[in-house]
Amino acid sequence: MATKETIQAYMAAWNETDEGKRRGLLATAWADGATYTDPMAHAAGIDEVIALVSQFQSQMPGATIVQTSGVDEHHGRLRFGWTMKGPDGGTRMEGIDIGELAEDGRIRSITGFFGPLPPA
Repeated sequence: MATKETIQAYMAAWNETDEGKRRGLLATAWADGATYTDPMAHAAGIDEVIALVSQFQSQMPGATIVQTSGVDEHHGRLRFGWTMKGPDGGTRMEGIDIGELAEDGRIRSITGFFGPLPPA
């Protein structure tokens, strides 16, 4: 699978409310034992990521995560921007994800950063 499609499946999983469909999306995009880390959470493996997404959806009902940039990739590393939209469509948060790909093209790790870069 091409990196663009891998990231699209990963991003769609954050917005999928049906756990079975979410698991299918992540199985496509998420390598065995892959990790997700952001300022508020750490998850290892597909089951923990599924639980993390469920927690996000229950804490932020109606919120969606939207990719806001293309995927910048080199040497098995990648980055892309995203925005969290509230139920009203307004921006609640923006950030960037930095990741690493496994040999099979699925995600090995994602590290998320919230908000704009700090000033110099």
